[in-house]
Amino acid sequence: MALISSLTPVFLAVVCILIVVIIMNAKKGDKIVKKDPKVNSHSRPWVDEDLQDSTEVNEGGDDEDTADIEEEWTNMEDNISHIPFKINRLTDEEMVTRSKEFYELLDKRRSVRFISDEPVPREVIENVIKTAGTSPSGAHTEPWTFVVVQDAEMKHKIREIIEEEEEINYKKRMGERWVTDLKRLRTNWVKEYLDTAPYLILIFKQVHGFLPNGKKKTHYYNEISVSISCGILLAALQNVGLVTVTSTPLNCGPRLRLLLQRPQNEKLLLLLPVGYPKKDATVPDLKRKPLENIMVVM
Repeated sequence: MALISSLTPVFLAVVCILIVVIIMNAKKGDKIVKKDPKVNSHSRPWVDEDLQDSTEVNEGGDDEDTADIEEEWTNMEDNISHIPFKINRLTDEEMVTRSKEFYELLDKRRSVRFISDEPVPREVIENVIKTAGTSPSGAHTEPWTFVVVQDAEMKHKIREIIEEEEEINYKKRMGERWVTDLKRLRTNWVKEYLDTAPYLILIFKQVHGFLPNGKKKTHYYNEISVSISCGILLAALQNVGLVTVTSTPLNCGPRLRLLLQRPQNEKLLLLLPVGYPKKDATVPDLKRKPLENIMVVM
C-alpha cells in the first residue's frame, strides 16, 4: 500500500501531462481545419493565381467574396442565344497554299529596335487593335486594354521611366547570366525607339472587371487571354508591314500605370513600339527551330 501511495502522485502527474497534450493537439487540429479552404453549399469558380494580386481593390473576407460571386452570377445572363455558324470551306489545295503563304509572311517577322519616325496612318493602328480584340478569352471577359500613345511628350516620359528602371535592372537586378545572354543581341537599357516610333502600344491585363454595382467581376485566365491577343496583334502588325519589338518593362508597371491614368485593376503586360523600320535597321542573324524540334505527332 505504501508503494501504491508513493506512486499515486507520479501517476496523477502523468495523467495530467497526457490530458494537456491531448488538448493541445486538439487545438492544433482546429487551426489546421481553419486554414483549409472553406467548403460550403455555394459552388465557387476556380480563380487563377494572378487575381491574388496587390492591385486587388476589395479585400473582404470569405463570406463577402462568396456573396460577391453569387451576386455576379445573378447579374449574368442565364442563357446566351446561339446563332448558326458557317465558314467558307477551302479545298485541300487552297488550305495548303494559304497556310504556306501565312507561314512565309510571319517567318519574316523580326524584333526590330531601329524604328523610323515616319508617320503611320492612325486607321491602320485601329484596325490591328480591333484584330487583337478578336482573341478568345476566359468566359468571354475580354480582359485587355490597349493604350496607344502618339504624343511626343508622353512617349518621352515613358522612355525616361523605362530607361531609369532598366539601367538598374541591367546593373543590379537581372544577374550576370541574363545580361550576358542579352549582350549578343546588342541590347541595353537605352531605348531610343520609345521616342522615334510613331506609336507606343501598351497592353494592360485587367485582373478583374467591375459589375454595374461597382463590385468585382472575375476575369478567368486573364494573363493567358491577353497574351493570346498580343500574339494576334503581332501577326496583324506583320501583315500590314509594320515592325515592333516585344518589351516587358521590368519594375515599370506601377509608374506607367499611374502616368497613363489606368485604374488599379489593370497591370502592364507588354509594350510595343510600332512603326516602319529605319532604312539602316539591322537585326541579329538568328535561326528558328525546325519543325521536328517543336512539333510532336502521336
